Amino acid sequence: MNDVRLRPPRNRVERRAVAWWTTQSSIFALPLPIVFAVLYLFIPPARTWFGWCLVATLVPGLAYMLVMPAWRYRVHRWETTNEAVYASSGWLWQRWRVVPLSRIQTVDTLRGPIQQMFRLSGITVTTASASGAVKIKGLDHRVAADVVDHLTRYTQATPGDAT
Repeated sequence: MNDVRLRPPRNRVERRAVAWWTTQSSIFALPLPIVFAVLYLFIPPARTWFGWCLVATLVPGLAYMLVMPAWRYRVHRWETTNEAVYASSGWLWQRWRVVPLSRIQTVDTLRGPIQQMFRLSGITVTTASASGAVKIKGLDHRVAADVVDHLTRYTQATPGDAT
């Protein structure tokens, strides 16, 4: 078996992941400013207060929506080889992980409704590690299916202690 070590993964996630993350962040960042905008329009005596609340919630929300998806795209990487799964993720707290195939217990895919709109999938590689599962998000759904197939074939053929 080759030397399995922590190193940067080679593959980027799908470029459509930026739009997916932007959509997700808008669902988180926009409802409160919208509420303040409606209150600003319909309650004239409190317009000054609601105006400040609108600005205080909209500016950080828009900054989050603009910065986070592009930053995550720069950081998120993945790779599978015949020996291991490599992943890096995060945007503020960045994490690099390597999982030898002999340690993999299960491989799952997830396609939420927004991911489906963008033809994306996520993969979860579960091990017995206390560090938890390795998650690779933002893959094209066909690429994710190929990765799951690859990992399933090679983990079955790899002797190890994950069984």
